[in-house]
Amino acid sequence: MAERGRPRSFDKDAALARAMEVFWQKGYEGTSMADLTSAMGIASPSLYAAFGSKEDLFRRAIDYYAASEGGLIWGAVRQAQTAYEAVETFLMQTARVFTRRSRPAGCLVVLSALHPNEHSETVRRELVKLRAQTVTELRERLRQGVARGEISPAADLEAIAKYYVTVQQGMSIQARDGASRQQLELIATAALAAWRPLTAPAETAAAS
Repeated sequence: MAERGRPRSFDKDAALARAMEVFWQKGYEGTSMADLTSAMGIASPSLYAAFGSKEDLFRRAIDYYAASEGGLIWGAVRQAQTAYEAVETFLMQTARVFTRRSRPAGCLVVLSALHPNEHSETVRRELVKLRAQTVTELRERLRQGVARGEISPAADLEAIAKYYVTVQQGMSIQARDGASRQQLELIATAALAAWRPLTAPAETAAAS
């Protein structure tokens, strides 16, 4: 039995995972402290003592999301043998991960704070940076494709990376709106049809 007056201990990682899912489902602004304390199974004083403010908790939740969920897509992308396979994996894994029944649909980083708001602008700016990092990481993977002769040196890698990340972000919204994995895979397949025109030398793309 715990000593009288000593606060009941709790699993911080488990509580953080539950907070992540609340933010993921409701968004930053849509999540109240009551939502968080209810989901995490702790009182407000314990939440503040363990995690700080709502904004601090959200940052921790984003870090937890990156560590626990991000690898489901990027781990497979990094193992891809070619640049095309990396992009194909990026989109197809997105279709799978964003539609799991065990998690809220879509992507926490894409959906949780899109609109400027005086109460969440700092959070929104941080998420904008994270989304930009996705473009950077994909662009660097494409750069490897140029070095290996898979992609034309004249290809606009920034534009290609932004295009496929934009497709992925749209898939996140579609998933939140109820699209199935199969429907998202069709979107991915359509986007992949642009790969050759985007990456091949101009004369080769024109001939195809």
